[in-house]
Parts: sequence; structure tokens; C-alpha cells
Amino acid sequence: MQLLSYIIRQTQLSAKSVENTISLLNEDATIPFISRYRKEMTGNLDEVQIGEIVKFKELFEALEKRKKAILKTLEEQGVLTPELTQKVTNSKDLISLEDLYLPFKKKEKPKQKPLVYKV
Repeated sequence: MQLLSYIIRQTQLSAKSVENTISLLNEDATIPFISRYRKEMTGNLDEVQIGEIVKFKELFEALEKRKKAILKTLEEQGVLTPELTQKVTNSKDLISLEDLYLPFKKKEKPKQKPLVYKV
């Protein structure tokens, strides 16, 4: 899944507006700057709409980062199959992704307190 198509699907904004806004955000432009001084590039998006683009951009990036981490962990465990790879890659949100990973997640052992002998 691509960033642009993900944001367009979530926000229902035009592709050109989203693409130009992402470009400006990648150049470290702020939301107020974009909404006030780059209206011609964004198709007159307001601060709320640009904020939504920022939110979904961050969600997408977090999702992609988590997918890579899960795939790496599953590969190290030796349980990664082509079917599982496809399911992880096609996950559209963090909840479904974590649900896929749950059966393979290592169980954390509770820390044991050291034994103290009183003399």
C-alpha cells in the first residue's frame, strides 16, 4: 500500500492536494504555513484538513515500521511463510496487524526476585 492512496482513501481529498501537502510536509513546512501561504498548491485546504493528512501520514508510517519489525521477528523465529508474509503486508491497521502477530509473540517471563537468606 502506498502513502498517497492510504491518505486519499482515509480523507476523501483530491490526489493533487494530498500529494502537494505531503511534499510540503516533507520539506518541514508547518500546518499554519501551508494553510495560509500555500493555498494554491493544496487546493485551498484548511488547517483541519491538513491536520488530517498529517495524522494519517503518521499512522501510515507507524504501520509500515511495525510491519517491517514483525516480519523481521517472524523471520528470525523461523515461522515466516509466504502466506503469513502476504497477510502482514496487506494489513491496513495496527490492530489487525497485532492480531496476526499475537500467536507468535514471545511470552515475557516474570522477573523473579532474588532469594535473600537471613542469618
